[in-house]
Amino acid sequence: MPSPRHIAILGAGPGGYVAAIRAAQLGAKVTVIENRSLGGVCLNWGCIPSKALLSVVELGEKLKKAHDLGLQLSAHPTYDPAQMVARKNRVVHGLVNGIATLLKHWVVSHVQGTGRLVNDRTVRVTLADGTETTVQADGIVIATGSSSPALPMFPVDGYDIMTSQEALEIPRIPERLLIVGGGVEGCEFASLYAGLGSRVTVVEMMPRVLPLEDEEISALIERELKKRQVRIVVGNSVKSVEKTDAGITAELANGERLGCDAILVSVGRRCNTTGIGLEEIGVKLGEKGEIEVDDHLETNVPGVYAIGDVVGKAMLAHVASAQGKVAVENLVGNLKTMNYDVVPAGIFTLPEIGRVGLTEGQIRERGIVPKIGRFRYSALGKAHAVGDTVGLVKILADPKTDLVLGAHLVGTHAADLVHEAALAMQLNVKVQDVAGMIHAHPTHAEALLETFEDVEDMAVHLARKRT
Repeated sequence: MPSPRHIAILGAGPGGYVAAIRAAQLGAKVTVIENRSLGGVCLNWGCIPSKALLSVVELGEKLKKAHDLGLQLSAHPTYDPAQMVARKNRVVHGLVNGIATLLKHWVVSHVQGTGRLVNDRTVRVTLADGTETTVQADGIVIATGSSSPALPMFPVDGYDIMTSQEALEIPRIPERLLIVGGGVEGCEFASLYAGLGSRVTVVEMMPRVLPLEDEEISALIERELKKRQVRIVVGNSVKSVEKTDAGITAELANGERLGCDAILVSVGRRCNTTGIGLEEIGVKLGEKGEIEVDDHLETNVPGVYAIGDVVGKAMLAHVASAQGKVAVENLVGNLKTMNYDVVPAGIFTLPEIGRVGLTEGQIRERGIVPKIGRFRYSALGKAHAVGDTVGLVKILADPKTDLVLGAHLVGTHAADLVHEAALAMQLNVKVQDVAGMIHAHPTHAEALLETFEDVEDMAVHLARKRT
């Protein structure tokens, strides 16, 4: 199709606003339509605010070790939830303003309102005052994201029963908190609220928490949560919930009754595909309500693209941003495809996780017996120097090609460090070549060096014989 003069983007989350800026950089006229805050869920009610709060608890955990490190404190540190939330809000507000400044700089029109597709080139927008305006475009990108599912068993009131959005406001620190769902979000909030002093129970229907992560990593995080007095109940689910004056009672599928003061529901996301006119223009949806797209991010309707959580691929902010760039490149005539083979991700439990590529289980399911390197932070000089020795680096490699198939890290800066392995995967660099690169001392990155060496049974700082 010819290069469009005008691109309309429905949604200004990490997919939508990045797509808008990239489209403007490519010379297109751009209108972005958003009915809430710029930055979407990730910036306002997800990634950034949760990390802002977790950073305080992480600092508190460090201060608990102060005496052992030689730092004398006059009193045991305590948390001020109101001040934590106020700081979190300042961080978010500053970043939202930053996006607004970027849109203005790139002459992107921002329409505040709720958009609905009228046809494959027209979006009708209902503004805050109830009036309507119409945006005509030569191409449309749908970036409406996802939201917490509405479950009748858990009537969310924002206080007794919460989603992640309400939990980020810390309406109170419940003495007993039940978290339904032991995935990424559930485990991050378990770390946060256990650090604040709640007695946390996590109920996960799968056989282990973080069921999509490498099994060794999942087991390590479960041990660390239990050290923080988090109770883990796996292979189970909540059957019913009863609220009384004495609190909340949740009955599990195995018949156990759990008393709690608040419930945080963390059981996945639903794609925001209703009420935006998809049916009227014939956009095809998948079985889970996601918008079906091809490798170019185009829907079955020519000129209409979709990106981010709403397409149901990897529901990660950075994936949405990458998809946004690919989509608008295609809209201006530059043929690009989306590749999901190398997608690093961070999970901000305490300690944090970084991972990229396949898990050991996934590799073995493909009939490959991987070469495995492991190195623990407890053997790392920098980890001892800073007082954080809990951690593990695990590299999985193809025995025939010596290429990295997956990398899984737990420990300080794990979500940052994993990018070295991701770059090796992206550029098809062999394990022996990464192991041959000099790493600075003393750094946490040396753990990766040792792990890559261990894949070849050549790690210097591991006291074991070669196999």
